[in-house]
Amino acid sequence: MLYLSQLINAPIRDRDGERIATVRDLIARMGEGYPPITGIVARQGRREFFIPVGGIARIDADGVTLSSAKLNVGRFERRDGEILLNRNVLDRQIIDVNGKRVVRVNDLQIAPVEGSYRLIGADVGARALIARLGFGRKQDRAPLGDLVDWADIEYLAANAPTVRLKVSHDRLAKLHPAEIANIIEDLSYHEGSEIVSALDDETAADTLEELDDERQADILEQMDSERAADILEEMAPDDAADILADMSQEKQDELLALMEPEESEDVRELLEYNEDTAGGMMTTDYVSVPVATTAEEALAHLRAMDEQPDMVYYFYVVERGDAPPPDDPDGDPPEYLQGVVTLRQLVSAAPLAPLADLMERDVITAKASDRADDAARLLIEYGLYALPVVGEEQEILGIIMVDDAMERLLPDSWRQRLKVFS
Repeated sequence: MLYLSQLINAPIRDRDGERIATVRDLIARMGEGYPPITGIVARQGRREFFIPVGGIARIDADGVTLSSAKLNVGRFERRDGEILLNRNVLDRQIIDVNGKRVVRVNDLQIAPVEGSYRLIGADVGARALIARLGFGRKQDRAPLGDLVDWADIEYLAANAPTVRLKVSHDRLAKLHPAEIANIIEDLSYHEGSEIVSALDDETAADTLEELDDERQADILEQMDSERAADILEEMAPDDAADILADMSQEKQDELLALMEPEESEDVRELLEYNEDTAGGMMTTDYVSVPVATTAEEALAHLRAMDEQPDMVYYFYVVERGDAPPPDDPDGDPPEYLQGVVTLRQLVSAAPLAPLADLMERDVITAKASDRADDAARLLIEYGLYALPVVGEEQEILGIIMVDDAMERLLPDSWRQRLKVFS
């Protein structure tokens, strides 16, 4: 086993043993499980040049031995997918997928594998850093501690911004969104954007919802706008509105224009409310059914929805108006709240039972202009899973979910704990 710290500034000798240069860096080609070493950047005086791996006979703790007595000096030109281990990996952050953590590379482990030299692990322990600082002899170095198999590592392309790297982050995508979010919390916005960009739209949306609003906005602003809009479409309207509220008006308009009209319209409506009001805390993701509906028809309506809400506790029974509101002639007619029926009631009711006979007519509601804290306390006080928000004429505008209400009322120190159970 070799360590990168043993090789940097180590001698390069020709076949006859004459010292002709020193090692400046090692080059590895990313994209494989254990990246192969493809060459060495050598230094001779003030001049740097490239030695391909085909010209190397041996790499060991004493340095590098060439396979020829003649040195073919070539100018180093990095190819796609190649990184410099000393410059682009050492002292950088990487992701230990198995450990579900972000770690700092304090040294790198290299070994001969089936006729080639490969990068096989990263030492992320403090003792590796101490060894690099010169405490102890590098030549006698033994594995000192926190070694991570490179097969469990995902490298961040952001560590080598001038290099064209294809980093899929496939292994990271298999983690739970909350675990991915915990990892992103320890990364820069640019690195976090790289991770989110590599996920599918649904996983990316679920991951972003685990982060605070400001960080969500910063990550999306780093991304391609069309991809960011696709992810926003996968989010609940209130979550998407919260993110956009932390962006400039210009960026808001750009992303809303790229979203599908139906999704963007819901978000636009929510952006009109102050974030400290019940309207600013509500979501338009709920299930409403006409008052003339039967239990069987209400359940069929839920099954037929193109996009069902993440949580369905209540069905809101409504009487639909005859025409759109005067201030929105192209909108849908308002739905006036008549009552509420629980999902449990519908499942256990006779199929032809009318909702008018099942529903609770005395519904606890909040006005859109009510203070957000007051609406949240009302929901908690009555032990509800969701609280409908209505307009001046009792038209339903949205609902406030219990997790949003609790997050609003809990101290900051408890909010992160709440996300574990949401």
